[in-house]
Amino acid sequence: MNERTLVKNLAALPAGPVTIAGWVETVRDQKKVQFVILRDESGAVQVVNPATRELDPEGVSVGAAEALATTEAISALSHGSFIRVTGELKHDERVKLGGLEVKLTSLEVVSEANPETPIAADSSLDKRMDWRFLDLRNPKQALIFRIQTTFLHALRGVWVEKGLIEIQTPKLMASASESRAELFEVDYFEGKAYLAQSPQFFKQMAQAAGFGGIFEVGPAFRADPSFTSRHATEFTSVDTEISWIDSHEDVMALHEELMVAGFQAVVDAHGAAIAEHFGIELQVPSRPFPRIPLAEAKQIVADRGYVVPRADADMDPEGERQISAYVKEAFGHDFVFLTDYASSIRPFYHMRHEGDPSLTNSYDLIYNGVEISTGAQREHRVDVLVEQAREKGMDPEELEFYLDFFRYGVPPHGGFGMGLARVLMLMLGESSIRETTYLFRGPTRLLP
Repeated sequence: MNERTLVKNLAALPAGPVTIAGWVETVRDQKKVQFVILRDESGAVQVVNPATRELDPEGVSVGAAEALATTEAISALSHGSFIRVTGELKHDERVKLGGLEVKLTSLEVVSEANPETPIAADSSLDKRMDWRFLDLRNPKQALIFRIQTTFLHALRGVWVEKGLIEIQTPKLMASASESRAELFEVDYFEGKAYLAQSPQFFKQMAQAAGFGGIFEVGPAFRADPSFTSRHATEFTSVDTEISWIDSHEDVMALHEELMVAGFQAVVDAHGAAIAEHFGIELQVPSRPFPRIPLAEAKQIVADRGYVVPRADADMDPEGERQISAYVKEAFGHDFVFLTDYASSIRPFYHMRHEGDPSLTNSYDLIYNGVEISTGAQREHRVDVLVEQAREKGMDPEELEFYLDFFRYGVPPHGGFGMGLARVLMLMLGESSIRETTYLFRGPTRLLP
């Protein structure tokens, strides 16, 4: 069998024989010629076949009969059928699709598709999610996951260059990692287990283990019945934790470096395709990202005419949009760190300000009006951790496995967790993380 050539590699080849394979995007069946647009994972190319409908199959040469059979097979092709084509590659600038075409010599129908396609370009998002494998044949949809691959590869490059260790933390837990209110409980032999909301405790365990710095890209679960465009019950979390920090500023500096590297890689590899399919001229953010204390950010938003409903609460979605609009106007930046969150709205393990325990060494990263990440310096003094847990109404005895990390020594450390699908959604101007999640899981969706 001739070696298959990807469509994206055809332009670099000289005219001559090639074998390509993919699925049928369109068929134009004319009287004297047939055109098939074949698409594979890398692009699309026009296949041309001079029609031979006038032949009488009886009494003609074997070659002519085969040509007639090929013509009839093309006429019968349904959208989405997978085919293998061997033919002569020709470079012709008159061909609108890439200036290339393949003149067919043989066709193999590898897998025939049902002629009635269940989704169309104007199908609803829910309908497209029902038929996600077909939806992902759309070049725009497939591009999202090429961008995701490039983005994560760039992040890994930074982590590895800095000597960080990649870990895979367990997703079955004996107790809550953060809030019991958002836990999925599952049967576990004779007892119960919980799906991990976050790798938080295990990330910190690696600091006690002396790893120095770690990262993980893995699933996380939240039993949150939200139906918003930015929530999911299962999502991919991008996490890192580093030792020997002086404050959360060190975490923010690493976070900036990772985002700039990721965006630079995406722009370099996919900038033109993003402009074509999403209508966006993606920009690489400049460093440093603006930093605004939360209390100051709320005042800025209030001065713009919107008051966050609860003074003692986090920034709400409208507040996030307003502060992003301000940062865009004032700094020309799409990112902003909101810092110095009140200890009352942060987890017990966030370190508090020296001299002002009402504030924490923590931040949220806002991108294009939406929070994508929370980071902080962690409290590493076990006596302080116990006291802060009690203040939050938690029983330290239920945290014994976690508190043990700190009883045997742990360096000052901090890190962040970031939702991957949210980053991609905002990067590409999509309206929902369902578009940027390979297979979305929400309160009413467990299929496909």
